[in-house]
Amino acid sequence: MKAIMVVGTTSHAGKSLLTTAICRILVRRGWRVAPFKGQNMALNAYVTASGGEIGHAQAVQAWASGVAPSVEMNPILLKPQGDMTSLLIIKGKPVTRASALEYYEQYFDVGWQAITESLQALGAEFDLIVCEGAGSPAEINLKHRDLTNMRVARHLNAPTILVVDIDRGGAFAHVIGTLELLEPAERNLIKGIAINKFRGHKSLLDPGIRWLEERTGIPVIGVIPWIDQIFPAEDSLDLFERRDRNPSGDVNIAVIRLPRISNFTDFDPLEAEPSVNLKYVSPKQSLGYPDAVIIPGSKTTIADLIVLHQTGMADTLKDYVASGGTVLGICGGFQMLGQLVADPEGIEGQEGRSEGLGFLPTKTVMTPQRVARQRQVTSNYPQPGLPVTGYEIHQGRTRITELDGTLPLFDDPTLGVVDSGQFVWGTYLHGIFDNGPWRRAWLNRLRQQRGLHSLPTGISNYREQREAMLDALADKVEAYIDLTPILPNS
Repeated sequence: MKAIMVVGTTSHAGKSLLTTAICRILVRRGWRVAPFKGQNMALNAYVTASGGEIGHAQAVQAWASGVAPSVEMNPILLKPQGDMTSLLIIKGKPVTRASALEYYEQYFDVGWQAITESLQALGAEFDLIVCEGAGSPAEINLKHRDLTNMRVARHLNAPTILVVDIDRGGAFAHVIGTLELLEPAERNLIKGIAINKFRGHKSLLDPGIRWLEERTGIPVIGVIPWIDQIFPAEDSLDLFERRDRNPSGDVNIAVIRLPRISNFTDFDPLEAEPSVNLKYVSPKQSLGYPDAVIIPGSKTTIADLIVLHQTGMADTLKDYVASGGTVLGICGGFQMLGQLVADPEGIEGQEGRSEGLGFLPTKTVMTPQRVARQRQVTSNYPQPGLPVTGYEIHQGRTRITELDGTLPLFDDPTLGVVDSGQFVWGTYLHGIFDNGPWRRAWLNRLRQQRGLHSLPTGISNYREQREAMLDALADKVEAYIDLTPILPNS
């Protein structure tokens, strides 16, 4: 099978972004391509049509390739639990909770088999597999256990791009150090170096590029400028780097940055709204006076709920709602809005329970049965009759204890409720803001409270906007990179 590989000198070097751009560039050149990341540790997940979980970044890369996401594109997904363990998902299905040591000792061979089988399946269907590494390929203490970097490249004999983030400084040392720590057979696969996140005049960089090429014998195939656009993040550390994108926006929305926040890609469509200023707020920070507060998903709902109580954010939210503020909870955030969250079997790591925020008459019990599926429903609120699509990923059953005072958000009442005053909303549906008309209808409620005119709701869904963003990303990268040394038969 034909394949290329993208690895990075560090985490956050830009591997996912470059892989996504390459997928779209090659599709536009007529290739049938599929993305691949053998093992991904990610807080953001997506549910495929078959009900399997993969990293959200691989779903985006699939869309960039013009194909439907599949579990073969990310056969191993590790979802950190916050207690030095991760939920291990193989080929889309949860297998166990394990520490790093347990994972490598007990599941290395199983994981490698899942990787090779997935590559075989993709190779039979596509012209080219565009593979992404994870972290650094030169972590010498982990290389013998590394399932997703140069082990994959060597298995495929894949020409490999080494991408480095020059914005953080030390780029030349990162490149040289990485190459020095690779084995000769691995180093021989590095066919190009891409310098990412460059700001400034390239003429000032040219002497360094000439030195690097002479020193390594590897061409610098691209110097990619800083790309200031929303791109799905995998790690909550990315949230610390995000700035207010629309500080002059009409509507201010605060997302509580829970310690174990997950699926914050739910809010990318809101960040893309020109009239919305979205910011992430730590439970220890002042909430201020936003037009709405969103409590996002969490990998450990009870632990994060306890943090809200301990930091005083729970009381702040209660005062906020009492004064007429709007709160929306998604998945774990929805569970927190109720009266109680209990985990009698220790599904999240240990047995426990916590009083909820008390905004909705619901109780949630964590259960071993995991729900992961795509959904298509019809809205009741804030505008009846809107088609809404999304996906569920949760381990817990939420029961409405009192019907009075709540209204079902959708024609399936298990997916979410809103209080009768329409100030507190809760749903299990990830991707809800991808639905353009529903998103605008919800935003218009906030705008009406501010006396602002309503925005048109007859708009396309976020996927069309995402397509334009992927094309813009590919245009930008293609202008600064030469893939000739990398592509097979080129």
